Amino acid sequence: MKHLTEMVEQHKRGKTNGVYAVCSAHPLVLEAAIRYAHSQQTPLLIEATSNQVDQFGGYTGMTPADFRGLVCKLAGALGFPASQLILGGDHLGPNRWQNLPALEAMENADDLIKSYVAAGFKKIHLDCSMSCEDDPVPLTDAIVAGRAARLAKIAEATCREQFGVSDLVYVIGTEVPVPGGAHETLTELEITTPEAARATLEAHRHAFEKEGLSDIWPRIIGLVVQPGVEFDHAHVCNYQPQKAIALSEMVEAYNTLVFEAHSTDYQTPQALRHLVKDHFAILKVGPALTFALREALFSLAAIEEELLPAKASSGLRNVLENVMLDQPEHWQSHYHGDSNARRLARGYSYSDRIRYYWPDSQIDDAFGRLIRNLANEPIPLPLISQYLPLQYSKVREGVLKSTPRELILDHIQDVLQQYHVACEGVTTQNA
Repeated sequence: MKHLTEMVEQHKRGKTNGVYAVCSAHPLVLEAAIRYAHSQQTPLLIEATSNQVDQFGGYTGMTPADFRGLVCKLAGALGFPASQLILGGDHLGPNRWQNLPALEAMENADDLIKSYVAAGFKKIHLDCSMSCEDDPVPLTDAIVAGRAARLAKIAEATCREQFGVSDLVYVIGTEVPVPGGAHETLTELEITTPEAARATLEAHRHAFEKEGLSDIWPRIIGLVVQPGVEFDHAHVCNYQPQKAIALSEMVEAYNTLVFEAHSTDYQTPQALRHLVKDHFAILKVGPALTFALREALFSLAAIEEELLPAKASSGLRNVLENVMLDQPEHWQSHYHGDSNARRLARGYSYSDRIRYYWPDSQIDDAFGRLIRNLANEPIPLPLISQYLPLQYSKVREGVLKSTPRELILDHIQDVLQQYHVACEGVTTQNA
């Protein structure tokens, strides 16, 4: 994918640029991201994870082809050029099948890779770091790299079969933060050592050589490491550049490689910019975007309660809470403490387990009613000021319509703007 390889080339030449990856399947988040990229005239990288989307449907019910169809339909409707859209697959490997023997889990992973590549996904994160039912714990670098090479070989063959040539780019690495945030309370993270990063690279280089894949090494553009960023339910581990100096300097020796940083959600704009300048040039963001969606919807629900009698309101907050209590499987093992602590976590946790519930029919009905209720009459400006103050300023300036959908999309785009600014890049001389 020339957009990504050119980004890496520019970064290696001293332009402190990067790219952010939108990791969400929510249609409003995807629309906000596409509209924002269109307004900035930049390419857009959207990624699906092996939990969300797989050959069996994942938790979204979508296969890779379904996900591509959703994104392309949105992009087409919004006038976003297909040539500027990049699709990536995240944590592709046996992650979904860790409870199975390795032989069976890897056969499923083979089919997973095929389905992603055949659907036109071009950025592939090979993640075979997890132990399966009959595996040692933890896995050795050699086992992880060998499985990744096996999947890369399938990916290359599938791409050539489907498209005549392979233009895939890859991300490798085993030190992946827990998808969607840590389960436990965090204090301080252990940053990947340069030695561990080099060992991962060398194990993969050797495994790729054994599979006859040495020629694709320049297309391995990213290595996942832990730069010291993560979040749990109520805390964020902020990036501390001085602690990552040795790791940052280590990647300068590799001409076609940058770092990929996961769980960068909720970092400050300054921290995001520092990450990109320190060669963590691929920034993943997901829960922060659905967290912003939830913030906007809770604000609109509060406005609705001020304007309408209870019997006419959507009751979105109550509906959401009741569904989460009736179907606790997506949050129960994550949120702990007494009943009040868990209630607060269900509504406000950085982990944003709410994102698993938006497709529920009862919640979707309440969401639709909320939007209709607030679209019938202009929303009073003082209420927008009270509950969505950042959007209020834009409404007053005449650059934002005060409709529910526009307010939601703009609130999500406030997060995207931080990533865009962090990734813009300037020359080393002007940095």
